[in-house]
Amino acid sequence: MKLAILSGGTGWHVQDLIRAAGELGHTAAAVDFRGLFADHTFDPLADFNAVIVRTMPAGSLEQIVFRVDVLQQAVNRGQVVLNPPKAVETCVDKFLTDHRLRTAGLPVPVSMVCQRWQDAMPAFERMGRDVVVKPLFGSEGRGMVRVTDRELAWRTFHAIEQTGGVIYLQRFVRHPGWDVRAFVLNGRVLGAMRRTAKDDWRTNVAQGGTAEACELTASQTELALAATEAVGSVVAGVDLLCDERGEWYVIEVNAVPGWRALSAACGVDVAKAVVQFVANGAT
Repeated sequence: MKLAILSGGTGWHVQDLIRAAGELGHTAAAVDFRGLFADHTFDPLADFNAVIVRTMPAGSLEQIVFRVDVLQQAVNRGQVVLNPPKAVETCVDKFLTDHRLRTAGLPVPVSMVCQRWQDAMPAFERMGRDVVVKPLFGSEGRGMVRVTDRELAWRTFHAIEQTGGVIYLQRFVRHPGWDVRAFVLNGRVLGAMRRTAKDDWRTNVAQGGTAEACELTASQTELALAATEAVGSVVAGVDLLCDERGEWYVIEVNAVPGWRALSAACGVDVAKAVVQFVANGAT
């Protein structure tokens, strides 16, 4: 099998997939999303048997739409694409992800998306003046800020509006200092880890959090699988957070989840499992 790994470079995860493919007797090549081009006689992914979307680099709306179009062409041609383009499109957009989760009846924090500061300020008040402001497109906890002060809220919302951004507010969920990341593949949890914050409210390992393997309860497993299904993903990283009352929430579903910390914590060869799944579907 010849496998394309679509990303924005050749980082650790890309190299791990290439390593796993080689060990399983396949070949894999890194393909940079930003270098894709096509016309009516040429498709950049046509020579591959399957495609794994590792990361989607930042880009303009037109660039993102074109990249998703190329993925959809691969699907139409009968190639295995992990994740499906619709799932990638959904999960890259926190508002759309939130909508799909709510529609499925899953527990998610109160949130609101605004384009003007005049609408964001009343939402800030309704959420008890304790919110997390997130970029609509983002990952690894980058760009998030917790706002509890009215003056800071006003300044933050103004700044986002003036730069043409969208103001995404989520009511802060008071938690015990840790959350759970479940890695889902093809309807089962491949592994799960507890991420504990280090001098911060963010638990992301990329922000200094620590990771240790954990066993999910039956209800947590059900929640992770339901969240993955709600966004149309086959592979997903699902973040679950418990509040002070013991209620669990789905905080995020990532359609291009990393696994470096999870593999180390759980002793699971995630890359090999992903490649094997794709190979089985492509043959």
